[in-house]
Amino acid sequence: MRRNRLLSRRGLLKGAAAAGAAVALPSIVPSSVFGATAPSNLIVMGCIGVGGRGTGNMRTFLNSPGVRVVAACDVDRGRRDRAVGIVNAKYKNRDCFSCNDFHELLARGDIDAVTVCTPDHWHALISIAAAKAGKDIYCEKPVANSVVEGRAVCDAVTRYGRVLQTGSQERSGHNARFAGELIRNGRIGKLHTARVNLPVGHRKQIPPQAPVPVPPGFDYDRWLGPAPWAAYTPRRCHGSFRYILDYSGGEMTDRGAHVLDIVQLGLGTDYTGPVEISGRGSQPPDGLFNTFVEYNFQCRYANGVQLIGQSAGQRGIKFEGSDGWIFIHIHGGRLEAEPQS
Repeated sequence: MRRNRLLSRRGLLKGAAAAGAAVALPSIVPSSVFGATAPSNLIVMGCIGVGGRGTGNMRTFLNSPGVRVVAACDVDRGRRDRAVGIVNAKYKNRDCFSCNDFHELLARGDIDAVTVCTPDHWHALISIAAAKAGKDIYCEKPVANSVVEGRAVCDAVTRYGRVLQTGSQERSGHNARFAGELIRNGRIGKLHTARVNLPVGHRKQIPPQAPVPVPPGFDYDRWLGPAPWAAYTPRRCHGSFRYILDYSGGEMTDRGAHVLDIVQLGLGTDYTGPVEISGRGSQPPDGLFNTFVEYNFQCRYANGVQLIGQSAGQRGIKFEGSDGWIFIHIHGGRLEAEPQS
């Protein structure tokens, strides 16, 4: 009986997340997911980080008949209270657990799985703690801010026998899937180069921000967590955090998480990565944001394929082979291709 429950959890986490929050992976979903689900087969879930994306993911799971959301955690009381209200309204009760410390949520023995939708600098730490606590995990992208953090997450998930899925839904688009099939089946000949364009232009620099009092209900010290202490300013937190290196990597770990993941898809290297990585870039000279705005990088895979990236051009990936090339437009749903003349 326990074995069947684990299989149901894997299938549902893949299927429910792919419906609106994550990459669609092949899975066998038990028929019970589509009808009435016995309480013993429900996946009991807690949501860690319930801002805009976190609440959106939570709503997806709330609409999955095989899931029961029972807890919401966020360091911002306003966001946390809003999420609790949504859960209670869905189930017509008042018992959704609320906390601002994720350890309290992970300590609950009735919770099977968690979503991790916090700022990026917390992703790896919370995912590792969740795996150690025996929870399966859906973690928003990027799953980590560095190679070392990413390896630590993979090692923890393997060690504790958990299931982890990360939000890289761009690879589920028909253009990316079709291109990946063409490339891996040799339709552009022998692949030798992948060129990635990641232009930075959607976020302009802002001047240094004067410190202001932390708003009531916001646990700013816990929000900072492992990052260096810095005076509070609203533009440091919530959506803007991804343009500050203490918390994220700017374009490289934002939309770059999608673009570079499609490179992995095209190369068929989901379980490995480059063997050599190098790069250079420039940062804004002043202001609050300090992630790289101009950069280029080079990677080499064990099979000799080169990955070349830059902060210019139309966002997407160009795969070049001996018999032609394919360009995948990110967020555009289009492909361009040309056979070698």
